[in-house]
Amino acid sequence: MSRSPSLPERPTLDLDPEMSREERLAALREHFADIMGVHDQLATQLEDARSQQDDLRGEVEQLQRENETLKTSSLYIATVEEVNDDEVVLKQHGNNQEVLTNLSPRLSETLEAGDRVAINDSFTIQRVLDDETDARAQAMQVTEQPTAEYGDIGGIDEQVQEVREAVEDPLTNPEQFVEVGIEPPTGVLLHGPPGTGKTMLAKAVANETDATFIKMAGSELVQKFIGEGARLVRDLFELAAENEPAIIFIDEIDAIASKRTESKTSGDAEVQRTMMQLLSEMDGFEARGDISIIAATNRFDMLDRAILRPGRFDRLIEVPEPTVEGREKILAIHTRDMNLADEVDFADLAGKTEGFSGAELESLCTEAGMFAIRDERTEVHTEDFEEALEKIDRDDSPGTPIAFH
Repeated sequence: MSRSPSLPERPTLDLDPEMSREERLAALREHFADIMGVHDQLATQLEDARSQQDDLRGEVEQLQRENETLKTSSLYIATVEEVNDDEVVLKQHGNNQEVLTNLSPRLSETLEAGDRVAINDSFTIQRVLDDETDARAQAMQVTEQPTAEYGDIGGIDEQVQEVREAVEDPLTNPEQFVEVGIEPPTGVLLHGPPGTGKTMLAKAVANETDATFIKMAGSELVQKFIGEGARLVRDLFELAAENEPAIIFIDEIDAIASKRTESKTSGDAEVQRTMMQLLSEMDGFEARGDISIIAATNRFDMLDRAILRPGRFDRLIEVPEPTVEGREKILAIHTRDMNLADEVDFADLAGKTEGFSGAELESLCTEAGMFAIRDERTEVHTEDFEEALEKIDRDDSPGTPIAFH
């Protein structure tokens, strides 16, 4: 705490009896000016003291509130499972403990099953909480519109067309499905090797449709506590419903949709519980609205048959490694902003990169540009691509000398 400022000295007046009337008046005026100066200083100090008093009063009130909070027992979050006449069944979050407790008369007419409530150590409901979407679900919503376009994807023209028919058309032109008299496809599953453009394809669809894009990985749905994964799935679909039209993209779906086993471990049971919630959301009794689902996996063979049946994923689209024509298009896409020498031949490079995915071809172009920068050149030559390919081959097969094809 700061020390109080010292008071100004009180001015004194000494009048000589031999002073003339004019000298006495001048002395009195000077003394009066000194007194007014002291008055102004005291007024300033008084204002500062009052301001400091207000600050201290605020600190005291804050400390009192904190003290009251420390004296109050903690509250716990629970969900109302069942409401009877004067009793309620609660499930506490975290440990999933179910308890039967008395229902306060003030809540008997407003409390419903599914409400989130705060309870004390005696399981007495203190207040009803707002129905709030899980913050983890909100974090999965991509706030910025994806910048990927169909022109950024090469070598999978047929797959792009199938995805557009199944996802984009129902969102942009639903009338045509009504006129034909069919229901639009409910979901698309993209499967194939890593790096073939599955994620980019989903982003391009979201960009072209101006739909809300919600991206999550299957591993993010595997939670520690019982019921948390299923709740997160439910919140994700609620978030999508609030922001229609929306596209939910589930990457690595095999993490929660693998084939069911007879394992009795709690971890496997929780994964299966999460999958069952996902199946319910995809194929429930209520209409899903303008919400499309795209999923991707590198392990198609691990998926459970229940999630592959029509009505959940109506289109199973394989995204294979690009053909030689596809590799040529991908190279052209990833080098369109590069300063290439005239002798660079995409057809020749495409023939020498058999087995490369789209992501590996993008890496090849980047490495070629790095070799040009290393030689202090702004133009990328064919030999840069050759050195880049040799480097990638060496990285893939350490210790094995690879000659350029």
